Amino acid sequence: MRKPITVVAAATLAAVLLPATASATPGSGVAGTILAQKTIGQTDYTLREITIQPGGYTGWHFHDGTLYAYVKAGTLTHNLADCSVDGVFGAGRAFTEKPDQVHIGRNLGVTPLVLEVLYVLPKGSPLSEDAPNPGCGF
Repeated sequence: MRKPITVVAAATLAAVLLPATASATPGSGVAGTILAQKTIGQTDYTLREITIQPGGYTGWHFHDGTLYAYVKAGTLTHNLADCSVDGVFGAGRAFTEKPDQVHIGRNLGVTPLVLEVLYVLPKGSPLSEDAPNPGCGF
């Protein structure tokens, strides 16, 4: 009986004393397929098709390098960490995402959103890094 009490006490103490960490905001209704990958020198190039279902979103995140995107179908609403809309991109439009810029992509439309995205990242970097919701109401 003594061991379970010790474990519960230690867990409670850790929860109270350790600093809180911001939790990531997972996406919803998002699927991606890698079409091509190549590393040249210290740079990774990845071409990916991303589909976001109606009402879906990427979750708050950022990238370690620049992204170049093209909207094949649907409409993307792109918000920055200050909650502002920095772009609404319909089919046929292209846009870029800057390194380390926290943002979220949302499909507020009624049809699937399809993006072709070229990631230009430092060698070995993940495609994206999770970020906490900065306090936006969506």
